[in-house]
Amino acid sequence: MVKAAAEELIKGIKRAIGGISKEQVEKVIEVLLSAKEQKKKIMVIGVGRSGLVGRAFAMRLMHLGFTVHVVGETITPTLNADDILFAISGSGGTTFAVDAAQIAKKVGAKIIAITSHPDSPLGKLADYMVAIPGRVVTEKEKDYFSRQILGVHEPMAPLGTLFEASAVIFLDSLIVELMVRLGETEEKMRARHAIIE
Repeated sequence: MVKAAAEELIKGIKRAIGGISKEQVEKVIEVLLSAKEQKKKIMVIGVGRSGLVGRAFAMRLMHLGFTVHVVGETITPTLNADDILFAISGSGGTTFAVDAAQIAKKVGAKIIAITSHPDSPLGKLADYMVAIPGRVVTEKEKDYFSRQILGVHEPMAPLGTLFEASAVIFLDSLIVELMVRLGETEEKMRARHAIIE
């Protein structure tokens, strides 16, 4: 069962990554590169497992020399106009992320959303977005065994797993693209890595 679930999850991630808009990605890259050049802050927010994805992404941005913070940490500074709120939420309706986006909008910060639901509250607040398709919920048959008998298959992953796994892959790939465009090397990134762990 574990191997079958892993294979189904990998198929789901391939479908999700394949469904990402190149235009959306390019706009996000441009905004991030501009923020680095102008020394603007990037505040990353996500709740639960999306928060873990966000922390991993924030760490890599730091390795690339961006000014980046994770919302909710005690040392997170003020978000100002033209700074960036980078919000990750599969549903696009997570209260904490949506509330943060509303505050960011009020102060004039730019909002980048990573979500499966472009028409969600977060999606509607976003200035820039990358839509990552999540798990497709089967309308007709919700029972796992009935779906198998009927041949209706979807990734065997609970809750938002497909979105979160796809978001990790996408954001790590985004880091690789930023590395190339910035002329960064692993050696330079390693020099910024924490030595007290």
